[in-house]
Amino acid sequence: MSRAFTREDDSENVIADIGERPVSSSRNLVTEQGLAHIEAQLASLREDLAKAEADADRERIATVSRDLRYWQSRRETAEVSVPEPDSTVVRFGMKVVVEDDNGKRNVWEIVGEDEADAAKGRISHSSPMAIALFGKSVGDVASVNGHDWEIVEFAS
Repeated sequence: MSRAFTREDDSENVIADIGERPVSSSRNLVTEQGLAHIEAQLASLREDLAKAEADADRERIATVSRDLRYWQSRRETAEVSVPEPDSTVVRFGMKVVVEDDNGKRNVWEIVGEDEADAAKGRISHSSPMAIALFGKSVGDVASVNGHDWEIVEFAS
């Protein structure tokens, strides 16, 4: 007899196919704060895994294990990059003040992918804006999506 006919509902024994978290193909540049964030994620997930194992929560174990694999991979490939304090061109880790034609100013800190949060002024080094800014100096113009942004200053 086929297994399909041995049980009506086997869903209690099935763990959702959660898949792996995608890992970027870009270099994993991080700031010192970014590396600390990765370490904190790993520590927290190890605690979560121990709790899930103690509770025999198979789905939680699977989810936390997947996230642990992601953060372990990010830790293994992390390259801490600190900008030179006297750099005259935009580099990873710097804060850059830009202004558009209407006088609107934005301050962007160029950080690693896992650190990026545009609402807090942190953009990924692989974002179009960061790529347009790299290597430029104060007074230079970066064009992104049809908008020009002049680099006004480097912020601290």
